[in-house]
Amino acid sequence: MSGFVTNGFVTIGRRSRSQSNRTSRVYSSGMTKGLHRYYGNHDLHFITCSCYHRQPRLAKVECRDLFLNILEQARQKYRFVVHGYVIMPEHFHLLMTEPEVGDPSVVMKVLKERFTKKLRTKNKSAGAPLIASFAMSGPQHREPAPVWQKRFYDFNVRTEQKQIEKLRYMHRNPVKRGLVEKPEQWQWSSFRSYLLGETGPVRVKFQEWPMEFKVRPVTTFGDGNGASLSLVRGGPLIRKERE
Repeated sequence: MSGFVTNGFVTIGRRSRSQSNRTSRVYSSGMTKGLHRYYGNHDLHFITCSCYHRQPRLAKVECRDLFLNILEQARQKYRFVVHGYVIMPEHFHLLMTEPEVGDPSVVMKVLKERFTKKLRTKNKSAGAPLIASFAMSGPQHREPAPVWQKRFYDFNVRTEQKQIEKLRYMHRNPVKRGLVEKPEQWQWSSFRSYLLGETGPVRVKFQEWPMEFKVRPVTTFGDGNGASLSLVRGGPLIRKERE
């Protein structure tokens, strides 16, 4: 990949101000408002998901290890290729293909639910964190605190340049936050897979199943005069409402 891999090393560059402005909007409160997801065009998907109220639910090593284990299981079951990832204390980024089974929304639902279940089971003996939930009337109820924010951010990556940008951003994240001095020192990202060729807990740019192409009917849009316009570039684009 031009300008990306040099002797197995992933080049890390300085981001421009415009790139910084774009990435700073990832966690804005209005990001998921009116959000639609576009599937079916063979794009890569750059996904961001945050813990509830930005709480560091992934701060512990065992929690990050647990999440990566669940991610690898999901990769194999739903058949998608992971191009990159980074697990941070209160959020994660994932760059993936569209799965052959289901879609990215299905994968995200599985990841979040399985991690939540495993985490609460593990902490059950110590008592899961609780929050008070008050109804308009009636007695007070207590329930486990949410682990994840609702929904997630999904950006369609359609060019090689944008893919490189997202990978650099992910791999530089732990350094920018001051967690490590070099990207390769953070074990919970895909950087070491690119730099050292390590297999890691999640297989990166790896597919152990036969390549299959989904056949989708071509969608046409009439112009009112008997003519029609076919949606090209990889087949019809499926727009899915936010989860």
